[in-house]
Amino acid sequence: MSWVILSVPIFGTLFGLALWFEIPVNDLRGRFLEFGEKTEDKTKIRERLDEIGNQSSNAYGEFRLNQLLISISVGIVPIIAAALLIINLVTAIGLSLFIGILSFLLYDRYLDSRVKKHRENIEAEFPAIIEMLTLAIAAGEPPISAFSRVSERSSSILAGEFRKVVSEVRSGIPFHEALDQMGRSLKSNTIRRFIDALVMAMVRGAPIVEVFHRHVAEARLNQRNLVMDKAGKAETTMMIPIVFLILPISVLFALWPSINQLSFFTS
Repeated sequence: MSWVILSVPIFGTLFGLALWFEIPVNDLRGRFLEFGEKTEDKTKIRERLDEIGNQSSNAYGEFRLNQLLISISVGIVPIIAAALLIINLVTAIGLSLFIGILSFLLYDRYLDSRVKKHRENIEAEFPAIIEMLTLAIAAGEPPISAFSRVSERSSSILAGEFRKVVSEVRSGIPFHEALDQMGRSLKSNTIRRFIDALVMAMVRGAPIVEVFHRHVAEARLNQRNLVMDKAGKAETTMMIPIVFLILPISVLFALWPSINQLSFFTS
């Protein structure tokens, strides 16, 4: 955490030196990205960026640069307020450090929310996609042809992963290895079980149609349970305004005549 605090004045100093020595900003940005790619990623940001599809070589450096720029931009507001004599300098420095660090951490949480949303979208797409695959396999198409057909006719995230599998197979990678790599990268237990069963059936020469039919039924059941779980949570959320707003007002209206009569007798 200490390097986060130190990075704000360090980055500001570097930017000032860049302007002083007339170093192009793009060149400074490139050097920062190069430095970011060489640093150790202890928070698994690279892994999370890869999972949501941001797999460029500069993805980690771009993320860290944006994270730092947002922290500086937000954290400098109290300093500006101090310059305008709205607050004193000591308070401004404390607020600046607090807001800057908080913004830095929230940007990381923002990446977590994107990863979570990405996984939820894939889980929601899986039942429809696997049904399309089952229909193609049942019609007699080879697995790689079925994957190619689904990837071409759908614009979903999971179909994009299928396109990667088809591209890897066409480049010479065995189909089961490409599938296994996709299953490891998606971080979905449901899809991972499906991929493992499919790869095992392909390696052993077992009929893969049964694998598809079994997982179609499982995907439908999981989707129904997910919908019921969301409905239960929505029902609980709807109870909050009823309990804390409508119920007290109803009780007040019910007791108001008695309170009014009591105040009349006491007066």
